[in-house]
Amino acid sequence: MKRLLLLLLLLGLPLLVRPVQAQIYSAAEPLAHTYSIVARDPLTGDLAVAVQSHWFSVGTSVSWAEAGVGAIATQSFTNKSFGPRGLALLKSGKSARETLDELLRTDEGREVRQVAIVDAKGRVATHTGSKCIDMAGHRQGNQFSVQANMMLKNTVPDAMAQAFEANPQLPLPERLLTALDAAQAQGGDIRGRQSAALLVVRAKATAAPWTDRLIDLRVDDSAEPLRELGRLLRLHRAYEHMNAGDLAVEKNDIPLALREYEAAEKLFPQNLEMKYWHAISLANKQQVPEALKLLKPIFKQDPNWRTLTERLPKVGLLTVSEAELKQILALK
Repeated sequence: MKRLLLLLLLLGLPLLVRPVQAQIYSAAEPLAHTYSIVARDPLTGDLAVAVQSHWFSVGTSVSWAEAGVGAIATQSFTNKSFGPRGLALLKSGKSARETLDELLRTDEGREVRQVAIVDAKGRVATHTGSKCIDMAGHRQGNQFSVQANMMLKNTVPDAMAQAFEANPQLPLPERLLTALDAAQAQGGDIRGRQSAALLVVRAKATAAPWTDRLIDLRVDDSAEPLRELGRLLRLHRAYEHMNAGDLAVEKNDIPLALREYEAAEKLFPQNLEMKYWHAISLANKQQVPEALKLLKPIFKQDPNWRTLTERLPKVGLLTVSEAELKQILALK
């Protein structure tokens, strides 16, 4: 036993006398080796960050943005504090460059970090540490920056920048996705793919901060994260049309409402709920025959919608007459 204790002590001795080194990785700092883009829309001023990685739930680590302040991507050996601290520095009036310099000045792990910032004026600043894993690099353009590390090829940043610059006609969120797709087309992350995220905030903060995040989509785990992120963005656009249709109904603009509902259903035709509330809105505007045409296939596909319809008059969401209600519920 004494020999065993002596052996363990000798084996552990180098650990005891080894000089203390700065910690650059902890469980709170994920290994988000990845590719991303931060950008400001020159037309609207909206700010955004989009990312893809072979790491679980990358959007919870890399993506940070605040309306009227800026957008930040912090990756490689991620320092998550760069997100909230960076936004606070931007909000205090510092530029993207000044903010990045301050973050790196106080970080002993700066050489394993990759960080990109765009501020509310469209100024960008990017850092790729000398110890980021190859292939690693970044490219800056007009009010945007793309950055990548642990890529299969060194062509990823250029491909991302070219794709973003080649699609100025697209809305900012869709434009960011073209950059991510271009990265993947070059081979992307050498380990593969797992998660993706898209965050877009307003150009200026409003008195209702809960509305300042225009888009906040995450794919935490998927074999095809970019494809799923694109699907979610299309679904988001469909619900924007649904909301516009509901608003048109409130204003009694039925032709506009119909156009908006049809646009929503075209983007996501398999969604029964969109068709259902479209029909209910028509019924409430005394257009029961048109509502019946939409409700019949819905009830046939899933009878639970018929049960829900029975419950709507009680809470004022269906305002048809008793006879019209019977007609609706009798659909087969």
